[in-house]
Amino acid sequence: MILADTNIWIDFFRLRKPQLRKLLENNQVVMHPFLVAELALGSLHDRPSTLAKLDSMPHLRTVDLRDVRHMIETRALHAKGIGLTDAHLIASCLATPGTLLWTTDTRLAKVAESLAIRANLA
Repeated sequence: MILADTNIWIDFFRLRKPQLRKLLENNQVVMHPFLVAELALGSLHDRPSTLAKLDSMPHLRTVDLRDVRHMIETRALHAKGIGLTDAHLIASCLATPGTLLWTTDTRLAKVAESLAIRANLA
């Protein structure tokens, strides 16, 4: 399964990138509640319908903040240039084996690569 980061979704909404569309059509994309919340902060076309579709997708479980903090320490993820939402996405991917993170954020991609959870999609 693929967890597409906020930047992938924004590109999709603006440019209708076919790669994400294909993954969606094949039911290969999962969502995270923090991503839906981030996207809800932006300007969305047909807002109610778009948010309803995002909410209806399969969601990864949200990892408890204490466990995210533990992951940050045990995997030395501090001072890597990622934020709390990024750390939550990483934790949810790690807690759901086989889930890969797709992002165009350089720092997040580097961390995901080091943890073997980066989706190498163009």
